[in-house]
This record gives sequence, C-alpha cells and structure tokens, in this order.
Amino acid sequence: MRELILAMADLEAQLQRRYGVSPNEAMALCCISEDRLTASKISDNVGLTPSNMSKVLRSLEKKGLVLRSMGDSDRRQMYFALSDDGLQLLRTIKTEDIEIPEFVRPLFE
Repeated sequence: MRELILAMADLEAQLQRRYGVSPNEAMALCCISEDRLTASKISDNVGLTPSNMSKVLRSLEKKGLVLRSMGDSDRRQMYFALSDDGLQLLRTIKTEDIEIPEFVRPLFE
C-alpha cells in the first residue's frame, strides 16, 4: 500500500511540475481526447463523482484547456471538448517520458 501511495504522489508531482495539471485533470483530458462529451460521461469514464468532475472541468476551463458548449438539440445539456491548447498538452503528455504507475496507465491511454 505504501508503494501505491508513493507512486501516486510522485505522479502527481510530475504532472504538476511539468504540465501544471493534477492527475484528475490529466485523466479528464485523456478521456475527452478528440471527442465532445458531457460531464456525466467524463465522470463515468474517469471514475470521479459528478461533484469532483465539475471542479476538475472548471479548473481545466480556467486553464484554457477545455471548452464548454451547449447541446445542439437540448440546450440544457453541456458538452466539453479540448481547446487547441488542451489537445497540444495531451499530445505532449502522451509523447513525453513520464513515469505512470502500471495500475493507472490504462486511464491515460
């Protein structure tokens, strides 16, 4: 258990230092990728509660990495897509050599 906690702390530090994002933000970027998804779909895929996902998406919006738009048929529905900066950051994260613990690697693919 100690190794797991240390590995996650190291991953969090690397993501913050290199890219300015938390692990949850990085997982949300990976989940959205080149799609346009609802917050609930992102939340389901990432495994965060809707409340936590809302905070993550707000943070990504403030950083200019995610764009919010209304649904075409249902204007109450909000969709999220990566901005150009978000796409570029995701490509950088995926191509640079960052040590991601094996057990969370599928969330970043």
